[in-house]
Amino acid sequence: MKTKNNQSNRTWNQTGPVFILWCGARHHVNFSHGLAAAPRRFRFSWCLAPRPQKFVINACPPPYVVMRRIRAMAPAANLLSGGTFMNKFKPFFVLASILFALTLVIPAVLVLPFSDGKASGKLVEEFTKAKTQTKAQNTASKTANSSPKDAALEVAVFRSTKSKIEKVQLEDYLVGVVAAEMPADFNEEALKAQALAARTYIVNRLTSKDKLGVPKGALVTDTTIHQVYKNDAEQRRDWGKDYAWKKKKVIAAVRATSGQILTYKNKPIDALFFSTSNGYTENSEDYWPGAIPYLRSVSSPWDKNTEKFIFKKEFSVKEFEARLGVKIGSGKTIGKITARTKGKRVAKVNFNGKILSGKDIRTKLDLRSTDFAWERKGNNIVITTKGFGHGVGMSQYGANGMAEQGKNYKDIVKHYYTGVQITSAENMLATFTAKK
Repeated sequence: MKTKNNQSNRTWNQTGPVFILWCGARHHVNFSHGLAAAPRRFRFSWCLAPRPQKFVINACPPPYVVMRRIRAMAPAANLLSGGTFMNKFKPFFVLASILFALTLVIPAVLVLPFSDGKASGKLVEEFTKAKTQTKAQNTASKTANSSPKDAALEVAVFRSTKSKIEKVQLEDYLVGVVAAEMPADFNEEALKAQALAARTYIVNRLTSKDKLGVPKGALVTDTTIHQVYKNDAEQRRDWGKDYAWKKKKVIAAVRATSGQILTYKNKPIDALFFSTSNGYTENSEDYWPGAIPYLRSVSSPWDKNTEKFIFKKEFSVKEFEARLGVKIGSGKTIGKITARTKGKRVAKVNFNGKILSGKDIRTKLDLRSTDFAWERKGNNIVITTKGFGHGVGMSQYGANGMAEQGKNYKDIVKHYYTGVQITSAENMLATFTAKK
């Protein structure tokens, strides 16, 4: 029902009888002013109508309301609206009508203050804000629920502690590698870079058919010889109460890079990575034989002041000599560094004519890196190292530092792997799946 003042109408859908309250020619009920504004004289009529119907309350009605449609549905309204019946029972009917009208007016008065334009606008505004916040907070969740592109391929992993081969879907394998190799509380972009490196590593193993260091039937081990891997049960054990959010975050990082690998001249790279640099990464030939063009020494200042940057380890003089196979005597000089690498690490140390490489010393003393220094304190040798890992490829703590400064995963991998491209591996992965 339309009136001249449409903005002040309030309409509800009814599921039962419809009651219509209207005013005389000179009087009306103004609900916006409460019960005090109710008229002394008014007429009341009702009719049953098929549902659903509209119940119209006019907060500021015109002098009269057109009732043609309602009267057509309820001919009996004429009897109740006047005539001898009303004259005879007018006092009783008026009293009953007033009481009945109050049952309609009071709920309307209570509802209307909470149904005005401002309240509705505020509810929508608050809902919009909540929706925006949820979108920002659940980006990782939505990404995690997207369809993976590389889940059909199986990876045969040799589980070293159980001495058995475990076949794992590629996506689950990558989640297990990222979960084991990088802290889940790292920045999302660092986790994406790790996922991309892990996928590239395994695709490179597939294409090169390299089975060195693994038993028959396996592609990789679950140790640092290849990539550390932990299955879902091990993740639950290690993460405990934080399992749900950490798992979701890692899955999101893997799926955000689904189907992507790093290539150099259209071939998958050997995407090496390590924990923490000493401020620089290492050229590949300074740690392993052979120069690889994309594994070049680059600066990595983000590692400094991280938890794994400095580490101290102590040996007795006797154990130090035994492990290295040298005699240091009682002099002030304990070996001489004769060469350093491009990445500022120790390349060679001369112990009274015996030359050891920095890598040999790191291995024999089980040091965190090849950037080391030592001094004698009484009968002990205290060794200080900078960084953690071989230093070739991507620094994980460096990647996290870059991400914290606003760099995305593409920026990260292109910094640590010189001259590489991020390309789709879908066709390549599909080929491996078809051969299965």
